[in-house]
Amino acid sequence: MCGRKPYYRGMSVTPLQALQAAARPSSVSGAGAPGPRLLVAGAGGLLGSEVLQRLIGRPDRAVVQVLACERLQTGLRGVQPLIVPTPGAPGGDDFGVWPRASAEIGVVMFEPPRNFLGRERALWTPTPAQLPALARWMRGSGVRTLAVVLPHARGRLPEALKQGLASLDEHALAAMDFERLLIVRSAQLPVAEAAGLGLLPRLAAWMLDIFKYMVPPAEQPLRAAKLAELVELALRIAPPGLHVLPPELLWRAARGPAEAVLRAWFARAAEAGEPRDKSVA
Repeated sequence: MCGRKPYYRGMSVTPLQALQAAARPSSVSGAGAPGPRLLVAGAGGLLGSEVLQRLIGRPDRAVVQVLACERLQTGLRGVQPLIVPTPGAPGGDDFGVWPRASAEIGVVMFEPPRNFLGRERALWTPTPAQLPALARWMRGSGVRTLAVVLPHARGRLPEALKQGLASLDEHALAAMDFERLLIVRSAQLPVAEAAGLGLLPRLAAWMLDIFKYMVPPAEQPLRAAKLAELVELALRIAPPGLHVLPPELLWRAARGPAEAVLRAWFARAAEAGEPRDKSVA
């Protein structure tokens, strides 16, 4: 998903970000071996921006490649745009003809770019239907660890699906040869559920939303900055295997010692031999 503007000059940064990037030592020029290369699809939107800042803020990251459908200059050290065909253009929906990337870790998010920030129009955003093909393309590009951040409409999933694989697409991901597969199932803002509806349906959704106090706190959305922190932490400490992180776990980790909560959950899931831990609810 990209905007229709034919050209995009660059991605602006705040002075603080520029100073931090200039002061940060280059990971490829350090004494140690460079860290894993990352490939990010869906870096637009508030969540994508927060996740990207968390990933480039670590000195052990060699390069973070961001999928884009227009040429751009990021101005951020360690960030490289990877130009892919625009949706609807020749080859835009055929991942088989996409250029191969070179990365060890992949991150997929589905939040669309913010309309009031023109710089995000150049970024490529996947749709949920493209997830299996995108994952196969990433695997063919060398990705061994894949993290998929999937928001869900709160209260609409059965309890079993909240903590497990909720669709055939996710089952297809599990069948791929990823060393680590993280499915982060975060809660979704109610505003997103009403997007695209007419006036009367939106009014009804707004009236129903006054009962949001009835939604359990563990199923309320996390702030984008906190969710990005948990995604980066999970990528860093998750053991090999399939891990489905439900909203309740993210809620607990956000309000406690995050690393201790996630490490304990990963340990219990490994002992149980399952991709989830039923005790988090």
